[in-house]
Amino acid sequence: MKSQLVAALLATTALLPAQTEEKKTTQDTVKKVDAKKTVKKVKNPKVLIKTSMGEITLELFANEAPKTVANFLGLAEGTKEFTDSKTRKKTKRNYFDGLIFHRVIADFMAQGGCPDGNGRGGPGFSFEDEINAKALGLDKKMAWVDTGGGKGPNQLLGIRSREKLQSAIMDPVIKKLGIKSQKDFEEKKKDVGAELDKLTVLDVFVNMGYKYNDTRSSHGMLRGTIAMANSGPNTNGSQFFLNMKDNTYLNGKHTVFGKVLTGMDIIDKMQTVKMKAPSKPERDIKIISIRKIAKPAKDK
Repeated sequence: MKSQLVAALLATTALLPAQTEEKKTTQDTVKKVDAKKTVKKVKNPKVLIKTSMGEITLELFANEAPKTVANFLGLAEGTKEFTDSKTRKKTKRNYFDGLIFHRVIADFMAQGGCPDGNGRGGPGFSFEDEINAKALGLDKKMAWVDTGGGKGPNQLLGIRSREKLQSAIMDPVIKKLGIKSQKDFEEKKKDVGAELDKLTVLDVFVNMGYKYNDTRSSHGMLRGTIAMANSGPNTNGSQFFLNMKDNTYLNGKHTVFGKVLTGMDIIDKMQTVKMKAPSKPERDIKIISIRKIAKPAKDK
């Protein structure tokens, strides 16, 4: 965001507090760790993804993202009910079998899990993110930073519009300072600046609607991890993506729920397929099946 835009915003009545619903504070939104409670750890399951380009094995983070892992396995193995996107009827089957990687972007990621093959489909339900923002250091990263031509929002926030700047950063600050008029705003400009300088990336993500839980650990968006695709806070369904590189600028926005054990070469090879505009492979890269790898029988 250009500093000129920020300056323009600070000088207009558009920055006056909107009549919106009371928002929870960061402390209310981030669940606190109870030191007396311990989360019982389970063994991480492993899964085999068979694709038309080869096989990929994953280890899923059942302790860090239990709901996400249970959802992924339930859909994969046909034990979780979903709404068929074509018939609109509830059903159970091996959800991912026959779907494609509908979005592949070189040196970024490969995305699959859409029943319609276009990135707009899902299982007919959504569930919350499972992210520990503090474990990812988002409470230590400042939201209002020097952009080279003045101060503005940290690029990690992904704020690209005046409206988002208003709702996620300016409105909460103005509300906190009790500013109710343009006159109030002019008198408290220095206070506004001081509050902006105290904001962390975590604070702003909470203002955007993200909810975090620091009772479990979290993994960053690193090469070889698998994460949930979404359309905003708490909109997870069936779509997922495999990271081809470190994409840490997405930390805090997507639940990372596993990592690649073998087959990273297969994922890398996906980006060599010729693409339709803008990012759909010209030749389908199919998911043949996704199944949990059975535990080997114990020696007698």
